Amino acid sequence: MRGRAALTAVLLTLTACTTGPSLEDRGQVTAPPGDSRHLTIGSAGFTESDLLAQMYAQLLNRAGYRTSVLTVANRELYEPALESGQIDVVPEHAATFADWLAAKTHGADAPPAGSPDLGATMKALRALAAPRDLTVLPAGRAVDQNAFAVSADYAREHRLKTLSDLGASGLKVRLAAGDECVQRPYCAPGLEKVYGIDVTGVDPKGVGTTQAKRAVQDGRDQMVLTTTTDATLDQFGLVLLADDRHLQNADYVVPVVNRSRAGGTGVAKALGRLDDVLTTADLARLNEQVDSWRRLPADVARGYLTDKGLLK
Repeated sequence: MRGRAALTAVLLTLTACTTGPSLEDRGQVTAPPGDSRHLTIGSAGFTESDLLAQMYAQLLNRAGYRTSVLTVANRELYEPALESGQIDVVPEHAATFADWLAAKTHGADAPPAGSPDLGATMKALRALAAPRDLTVLPAGRAVDQNAFAVSADYAREHRLKTLSDLGASGLKVRLAAGDECVQRPYCAPGLEKVYGIDVTGVDPKGVGTTQAKRAVQDGRDQMVLTTTTDATLDQFGLVLLADDRHLQNADYVVPVVNRSRAGGTGVAKALGRLDDVLTTADLARLNEQVDSWRRLPADVARGYLTDKGLLK
């Protein structure tokens, strides 16, 4: 705890003391992108972010860069550090980061910048990132979105594969989720509006928590809000229903880099090798190895990259 407190203090000092062009002026910077040979990779401190940070570091090491991984479990700290160059590369999720930058730029009441359309989301995200000296690299195949799961028995009994199937069935559904689900457009209101699902109530057990999954496993609730990279669904006998009408935003994994230090083609090429390889299913399996098998993220990342031929 003392080490994390010290790290937080250092980052606060660094970001508070950083001086440079105003946000308006930074939008006019025309200097060539940088290519520092010693890069700091940021992680947000949860399993998936740790794994991605380790994969980025190992791919960059292979490309001839020296890297270190720094864990800062708070976007309010690591994003300013990314702008200032104290952190050079961070794995992010496109729609979520776009919304966060929109709120930071235009205020808490700013309209969302992310959407279910990946192209529109990336365009909005890059427009918000560029004035902050940030470059958003291309999105890969892996996406960590909100998702909805039912028990495998329930899905078989009612022949459900998609959320559209559930809406067409006319079944009444009690949903295990966070209490904010009652109002969020991607949750209960969206399920009702987009899919016609009859949500009779929200059981406030959290997003993808053990308690929420057990409630569906035991039949107390019919569906649970979780994520597409949830690695524990099989343990509870649950299966995802496909979001076939694209209710959820395009939260694809994207590397975000400090342009002045890591905006060159070398970093983009090294990290781009992951784009056509890493899938959502892969990411879920890797999360499981860390969370359930208690393997170290660095070891899991190295094994995956080696298996895919990206490391020797």
